[in-house]
Amino acid sequence: MLHGVIMAGGSGTRFWPQSRRALPKQFLKIGTEQTLIQETASRCQPLIPLDRLWVVTGSVHASETRNQLPHLPSPHLLVEPCARNTAPCIGLAAVCLLAEDPDATMLVMPADHVIQPPAAFQEAIARAAEHVEANPNALLLFGVTPTYPSTGFGYIQRGSAINLRGDIFNVGAFREKPDATTAASYLAAGNYAWNCGIFVWKARAILAALAEYQPEISACVDRLRPAVGTSDWNAALAREFPAMTSISIDYAVLERSPQACVMPAPFGWDDVGSWHALSRLIAPDEAGNTISGLHCGVATSNCIIRSTPEHLVATTGVEDLIIVHTPHSTLVANRNDEAAVKTLLAELERRGLSEYL
Repeated sequence: MLHGVIMAGGSGTRFWPQSRRALPKQFLKIGTEQTLIQETASRCQPLIPLDRLWVVTGSVHASETRNQLPHLPSPHLLVEPCARNTAPCIGLAAVCLLAEDPDATMLVMPADHVIQPPAAFQEAIARAAEHVEANPNALLLFGVTPTYPSTGFGYIQRGSAINLRGDIFNVGAFREKPDATTAASYLAAGNYAWNCGIFVWKARAILAALAEYQPEISACVDRLRPAVGTSDWNAALAREFPAMTSISIDYAVLERSPQACVMPAPFGWDDVGSWHALSRLIAPDEAGNTISGLHCGVATSNCIIRSTPEHLVATTGVEDLIIVHTPHSTLVANRNDEAAVKTLLAELERRGLSEYL
């Protein structure tokens, strides 16, 4: 059967001050009706019902995950004792799935992306699962067709078609985040896709790949098997998980395995990577301002302004700003210098203001 695995361990620091260590962006509504993690769970249904949905998160976020997904089966909330990137996360989920379903197929996805429309997503997942059933060693990635020469995403080069329908391809190469010139060449070539971090494969297949390419992680995962569903689970997890190498599934397996294949994503996708995402999710006004909340502006242009319906943000004579109001702190930043927010957070830490992070 097809199971959904939501990876919900991110910190979302680029959405400060609304996103904080205890409440990262997957728990926020960012241009969406529900929070991002709720949207992720909802779009899987009815293809994947809640009793086949799993969430992997950290201990700091376990309680909020339960609050936001109250119908998730309790054993399906897998709590990592520490952060170890996506390869250990996926290995942990796979070994737990197999304890319930020895022939489990996994849809693996981040908790904090926006995907539209849900029907196109479900149709694509069903098609990918069909391919994996017919090719049980396949490690299928979704690739998003680039709409601009992004320097912020990794790329997948599409090779030859491997199925009769011509919609699934060998991976020609994985490419790191490129410079602007290289990104433009990828866009012009027409056979490159953004790696969106959404995967479909058999649980057995990804564990076999980890055994081949990451034997130390695999050994830790194997030692977890006897404890799944028993009173020894928490102790075994606390012992084995921190011993795993912190590495992404891309570096650990996918860039090395000839079983990796790519399917073009037939759905709209946004990784909601920074406050700039609001201007893609919410139509700007005639002055180029993206507004979420209560705002009154005079001579204000090309700004991203985020507040609440109860708190007024008033602006005059400003442009190219990001303004985010929350009850505990307010951010005013240059819209064209996203990296500065990271610098600002480091300065807050240095000055002993970590309670605001």
